[in-house]
Amino acid sequence: MIDSHTHLYCDDFDADRDAVVERARAAGVTHVVLPNENMDSVDRLNAMRDSYPGYVSAAMGLHPEDVDATWRQQLARMRPLLDGGGYVAVGEIGIDLYWDATWRREQMQALAEQLGWCQEIGLPFIMHCRNGLDECLEVIDGLGGKPLRGVFHSFTGTEADVERIRRRGDFYFGVNGIVTFKKSSVPALLPAIGLSRLLLETDSPFLAPVPNRGRRNESANIPYICRAVAQALGATAAEVSAATDANARALFGLAE
Repeated sequence: MIDSHTHLYCDDFDADRDAVVERARAAGVTHVVLPNENMDSVDRLNAMRDSYPGYVSAAMGLHPEDVDATWRQQLARMRPLLDGGGYVAVGEIGIDLYWDATWRREQMQALAEQLGWCQEIGLPFIMHCRNGLDECLEVIDGLGGKPLRGVFHSFTGTEADVERIRRRGDFYFGVNGIVTFKKSSVPALLPAIGLSRLLLETDSPFLAPVPNRGRRNESANIPYICRAVAQALGATAAEVSAATDANARALFGLAE
């Protein structure tokens, strides 16, 4: 199983990162993708990618919650990193208006610039969208140019949202521990998305699945997510694992 979205490079794992990776391997996790957050996280991200060659891939981008008055300067420093190669996606980018809409306009501007990078470099996006789907789609609609590829990570929208997104492109949808929560609407949504457009993710250290909800999340928890997706789709865990791995490899250009 591929964990298509995890932050194992963050300081929550400083005390036991090697053990966390070993537990992931033991649980059947064959690869992990690390999305960046801001300029302060770049060195940690790259260090982990370089420490686990062949097991870790990295994405480069500015998280919407880190968009502030310095966003242009941060992007000016990130673009040369992407041009230098070694990254499988532009991310984690997007819109987050859940806690604060102060930087809404700047988030949209930063998203537009980074989606432009996707078109120019030919990389997919990893989209963080929280209380901001209208804004994400408005930015996509305003781009023009080459078609985009990417994944809407931690997707918890509605069937209508799935259709709105699909009108803009044949995108993927990331599913994490939320699918295991008692009152989650995600299981009922999965048939509308279909296995051919699903990716498994943990978003570690956040959103640990049942039975580990409330604890620090890690990539070793992917099997709980896989089984919950399988139950929702009437499939086997092996079928979900095979399909979502193929999806992740296709999107991010990962080797077999």
